[in-house]
Amino acid sequence: MITLDGSMGEGGGQVLRTALSLSLVTGQPFVLDRIRAGRQKPGLARQHLTCVLAAAEVGNAAVEGAELGSQRLAFKPRGLRAGDYAFAIGTAGSTTLVLQTLLPALLCANAPSTLQLSGGTHNPLAPPFDFLAKSFAPALRAMGVSLDLQLVRHGFAPAGGGAIACTIAPAKPQPVEFLQREAVGLPRARVLLAKIQASVGEREVHVVRRRLDLRAEQVHIEHVDSHGPGNMVLLEFANRFVTEVIGVPGERGTSAEQVAEQACALAKRYLASDAPVGEHLADQLLLPMAMAGGGVFRTLEPTLHTRTNAEVIERFVPVKFAFAEDGAAWRVSVAGRT
Repeated sequence: MITLDGSMGEGGGQVLRTALSLSLVTGQPFVLDRIRAGRQKPGLARQHLTCVLAAAEVGNAAVEGAELGSQRLAFKPRGLRAGDYAFAIGTAGSTTLVLQTLLPALLCANAPSTLQLSGGTHNPLAPPFDFLAKSFAPALRAMGVSLDLQLVRHGFAPAGGGAIACTIAPAKPQPVEFLQREAVGLPRARVLLAKIQASVGEREVHVVRRRLDLRAEQVHIEHVDSHGPGNMVLLEFANRFVTEVIGVPGERGTSAEQVAEQACALAKRYLASDAPVGEHLADQLLLPMAMAGGGVFRTLEPTLHTRTNAEVIERFVPVKFAFAEDGAAWRVSVAGRT
């Protein structure tokens, strides 16, 4: 039985999600105490509870503490089951994080599976669907993993109501090297608007074009359907092996200019290095690399979130991550422990 402290590192939901994923993959049970101790409202929120219940169904698991607000969880998987699954978060919680929790397990199942997830698709503090489709999934394909994604309906906070669909074929990820940034085409900016005045998007476009020196044909405003109002600035930097996708959502009390400025600041930080992998993709690559038993990539300085994720992975899988400065970037590698 693996025992984990939810206050470790950045103390958020990633400790829970990674533990659920690797418990299903390895068959090892775990107990997690002090869940999300580093957050203003600790314990299981609706989104995290959905991850637990979904993982329990996929892994036929025995679970203790699966209730809202719970700060302790015991999880014991009893065998993976491929299938056609549908899970509803019931709020605007992130469907993309639920998907990333279940994906490693379903890659290890004995048959293809489908997932239908409803909730939020473009959330604060979570990867938007566009990141999964254009950054994460292509990186996985380079590792030999087939992942078919579909955005059924946009869902913004706080209304939610979005939906994504996914088909997952069993596969073992293979080691890869993402070391060089080789740009393919020009950067692209997209502004999503749902039930919001067009002038908001126009103001964001103005800032993005000025700050990133983009031409008119590189920037697009897209009016999308959703249950409630929503807005997001998406910046895409396509490279030969991986694509960096930066998404910043509009939020109440934040001006259009501030949203665009934040996105541009993140983009400039990425462009100031010569690393192909952005900080969020770096975090998401660790688990499939551990399943592959090897691999290396160059990225920005690893965040506490990334280092915490690596620490949790090392508790379940016999691998060791190494983080080292490498010129204007950092090199992250993983290898099996001897």
